Amino acid sequence: MSFRTAFTAGMLGFSLCMTAIPAAHSETLRVMNGSASTALNVPMNRAVVVESDQPFAELSIANPGIADISTLSDRSIYVLGKAPGRTTLTLLGPDGKLITNVEVQVTPDVAEFKERLKQILPNEKIEVRTANDGIVVSGTVSSTAKLDRALDLAERYAPGRVSNLMNVGGEQQVMLKVRFAEMARSVSKELAGSIGIVNGSGDFRLGSGNLDQVSNVLSGNTLRTEKQGILGASVGVGNLQLGVVLEALEDKGMVRTLAEPNLTALSGQEASFLAGGEYPIPVAQAGAAGQPATVTIEYKPFGVGLNFTPTVVDENIINLQIDASVSGLDSANGITQNGFDVKSFKTRRTQTTVEMRDGESFAIAGLLQDDFRDLNGQVPWLGDIPVLGALFRSSEYQRAQTELVIIVTPHLVSPTRGEALALPTDRVRPPSEAELFLFGKTAGNGKKPKGAAGEVAKQDFSGSYGYVME
Repeated sequence: MSFRTAFTAGMLGFSLCMTAIPAAHSETLRVMNGSASTALNVPMNRAVVVESDQPFAELSIANPGIADISTLSDRSIYVLGKAPGRTTLTLLGPDGKLITNVEVQVTPDVAEFKERLKQILPNEKIEVRTANDGIVVSGTVSSTAKLDRALDLAERYAPGRVSNLMNVGGEQQVMLKVRFAEMARSVSKELAGSIGIVNGSGDFRLGSGNLDQVSNVLSGNTLRTEKQGILGASVGVGNLQLGVVLEALEDKGMVRTLAEPNLTALSGQEASFLAGGEYPIPVAQAGAAGQPATVTIEYKPFGVGLNFTPTVVDENIINLQIDASVSGLDSANGITQNGFDVKSFKTRRTQTTVEMRDGESFAIAGLLQDDFRDLNGQVPWLGDIPVLGALFRSSEYQRAQTELVIIVTPHLVSPTRGEALALPTDRVRPPSEAELFLFGKTAGNGKKPKGAAGEVAKQDFSGSYGYVME
């Protein structure tokens, strides 16, 4: 076989092998005067062509697992990147002498990653670089959601080898405004009748209801009752005396509760707020062997409480994890134990997670409660008599209605200058002696601040007052 035929067959076989290898990168590296001009950077699963200014007879790669090599001619080398890492390519001349050692660094292919990044996040300023066998992403993104998308995409190209140097721009501080609004109304009505008949000697007595009040009527004593209205009358018929007492009570009450805690926190950070106090509660502790039990004090917080964790998801979309409560002491349901009077707590609380835009509001909790109770006690048969049966009957009617709603409104906020903020104390100062004793003023006129604080300071106590943010 002639040399020409052998060379033609070899080149044909080499070309067939090359069809399974990715196309070579357009960049080339020249080896001049026995040394490489620069290190050789090869993207993973891509190839570059290395050209030498002098022919070589032998070449080798230190780690074939990182890069694979093939000769194109006695001056050109085809280098294919296989796995991220560093290795060394050695070229030897016809006389066996070393021509050069070329440092080969195989890095993840970020070209495709950059293209996909621009397609998915076109308006974000993200820079992509390679470092050793990983990817470094830097720059500024507009939200944490887009940051997560960029990192998730980077993990596809370099699993476990992504360095995040990105920053989140825009407003990342969230002020949460929570409004507790509760209206409670109660109505209670009672009507009780008592009647008694006594003979002159006192040997015969007949009656029903509150006989003590009947005795007071018959004896002319003062009528006393816990109810608000009482009417008594007595009449004598021969040797008999008849006493009648009517007791009536009507209670009406209304309670309005409004609390508006505001709290600001950084995106992703938890913040808490409590305006109230701590109530001491005695707790029995078992003593040691042979020792009596002891009583320790634990403090339970009450008042207006707020815990929330905001997360700015995308631009002005805010995710909120909220724990809000309004509680107060309730002496009506307290207990007494071991000489201690312990009050109970009346609490309205909600725990939830919601997502909304800047300035939008959600009614995250609501309660509509209507309690009704009536009670009718009477003397059998006699209480069923029309009109006169009221004297032998005791009726009680109670109804309580409660309506509660909790509304949250998040705002993206940024710091402002201190003089632009108003305080509740800005427009009030202690009165002078002349203002207090001569004119009866309980507060003097404070210094009028300028700007927005001055507008708030113009308010007086006959209307809205305090620091209110709409």
